[in-house]
Amino acid sequence: MLKAERYRHFVDYFSKHQPNPVTELHYGTPFQLLIAVILSAQCTDKRINQVSPAVFEKFTTPEELAASTPDEVFTYIRSVSYPNNKAKHLVGMAQMLVEQFNSEVPSDINDLQKLPGVGRKTANVIASVIYDLPAIAVDTHVFRVAGRIGLTTNARTPLAVEKQLTGYLPKPTLGIAHHWLILHGRYICLARSPKCEICPISWFCKYYERNNTEAALLKAEALKAKKAKDQKKKKQLNAISKELNKRSVDKDI
Repeated sequence: MLKAERYRHFVDYFSKHQPNPVTELHYGTPFQLLIAVILSAQCTDKRINQVSPAVFEKFTTPEELAASTPDEVFTYIRSVSYPNNKAKHLVGMAQMLVEQFNSEVPSDINDLQKLPGVGRKTANVIASVIYDLPAIAVDTHVFRVAGRIGLTTNARTPLAVEKQLTGYLPKPTLGIAHHWLILHGRYICLARSPKCEICPISWFCKYYERNNTEAALLKAEALKAKKAKDQKKKKQLNAISKELNKRSVDKDI
């Protein structure tokens, strides 16, 4: 199957079955989503959704967070991954929002990446989710699932994956394709044990096609080996039977 066909099937299927996917991070404002995405690095959305309400309640504006200290923020986020670094990033991010962006979360991806704790993935999330811009964030789920399905080829970095996806996906679908891939990777195409047996898109998945082809070849080889073994055993038994018959005839003589 050609890559363009896979993309067409991918978009057709998810457009029909998940037309309005959304992030599983809970938030109410662009500022809250920015906080949540920074906290979510190498951490589960479930954990962030448990921690973020207290953070949002304490720091309702960039000014309040900017006036805080990493030590104070740490007390609210101690249960997330890398809380020390993230506490510093959050305070630094808020200070820059106040000082350089009039306390508003910028929409430009380059401006977003200037904020402490904001890399290209986070910037793309904000740009697509908040500002509905044609950007696709590449996290571990997107990276893995895109490669397995066959949407990307030999893409060894998140940026390479992003470039291939943006090169093939229709612009209007870029933001939601991010959610399609994440949700599929989170619940079906798991990292260690993908649930191929219940996957609704296995019929155009390169990973499934390859594995089943390999399985079929192995099965065929096993059957061939068994047949050869059975034939060899049959020849040996025939030879033994002939030898016994010969000895019986010689004895009678």
